Amino acid sequence: MEQNYLKEQNYIRAKKRVKDIKGFYVHLIVFIAVNIFLSIIIIYGLMQSGASFFDAITHFGTYSTALFWGIGLFFHWLGVFGFKSLGLGKNWEDRKIKEFMEKEDETYKRLNRK
Repeated sequence: MEQNYLKEQNYIRAKKRVKDIKGFYVHLIVFIAVNIFLSIIIIYGLMQSGASFFDAITHFGTYSTALFWGIGLFFHWLGVFGFKSLGLGKNWEDRKIKEFMEKEDETYKRLNRK
């Protein structure tokens, strides 16, 4: 009985995780599509009002929506994937120390074979 309860709880958590990941990717796709559209409209509008193409593509207003929305998207990503996806989880330091020690050992062995 308890085994079935645990399986069901695991299933519910896994289903929520998949839903969260899917939600992030939908958010990312909408972010890209909307910001491309807005950038084109803003660049076109600036050029119609006399700005050069270079001035239009370097104007802060062209990318301000993407910048601020991108900050929100970053926090959404962080909420879904967490700091672990940055590679800085609990054992990161231990793994890095072990990795560097192994590289040193390999170098030492290689140099002493000659």
